[in-house]
Amino acid sequence: MNITVLMENTAPCHLTAEHGLSFHIQYRGHSILLDAGSSGKFADNAQKLGVDLSGVEWAALSHGHYDHADGFRRFFAENETAPVYLRPAAGKSWFSISQGAPRFIGIHRDIVQNPRFVPVEGLFSPMEGAWLVPETLQGGAFANHEKTLLEKIGPDQFIPDRFSHEQSLVLETQCGLILFNSCSHGGIVNIVQGVLEQFPGKRVCAVLGGLHLIAPEEDYVRSVADRLAGLGVERLYTGHCTSAAAFALLRERLEGRLHPLTTGARIAF
Repeated sequence: MNITVLMENTAPCHLTAEHGLSFHIQYRGHSILLDAGSSGKFADNAQKLGVDLSGVEWAALSHGHYDHADGFRRFFAENETAPVYLRPAAGKSWFSISQGAPRFIGIHRDIVQNPRFVPVEGLFSPMEGAWLVPETLQGGAFANHEKTLLEKIGPDQFIPDRFSHEQSLVLETQCGLILFNSCSHGGIVNIVQGVLEQFPGKRVCAVLGGLHLIAPEEDYVRSVADRLAGLGVERLYTGHCTSAAAFALLRERLEGRLHPLTTGARIAF
């Protein structure tokens, strides 16, 4: 398996960065896209990195936020056939109050209404060895502490986002399961434990994606790191919505297991 980061918040000088995330994955001879960033710039990076988006066979959307979804407008222009799998709730009205007043952060209507978006429920397998996995564990000690994300259900009515629109991409390998979750809003420990429950007898050997640890409590981050190690995660690649402060705290506990994500990074399993 070969992974290329097409978009992340950071980039070397010859590539473009933006607030967003996109992975291209070569898996068992198949070409897969997970997320498309917040604009079409991921496709410009793909061209520079030698990734042919027209050859992508299927894609997945991790959740219904613009910084992972709005780049699909460009993807549909570059690729004429690939379906994009998402959770049924991904197209709802998602908001953030991180800057004060409620701010729309969902998928723009002209994108989400494209018929190539295919809603899936439960455990869904687009191909042998690949799974799109719902989040099944909520709350508890390892629930994410993010409180600024909301769902709009009326003209001036909001409720907390329960992340029913979020899913993981899980790929089976000889070393175990490789788990991609682009923002881990539900809490990465809960997500890993939920995957393990849905795949009895398997282990998650690597996790890739953001952890939504933006202004984290130090003790919470350290407990997350310790629990991931206890669950057998050998490699953790993170960036995007994992702050530098959180990354430093994780590194204290996961030295040798922790790796940064950046645009243009290439990762092999």
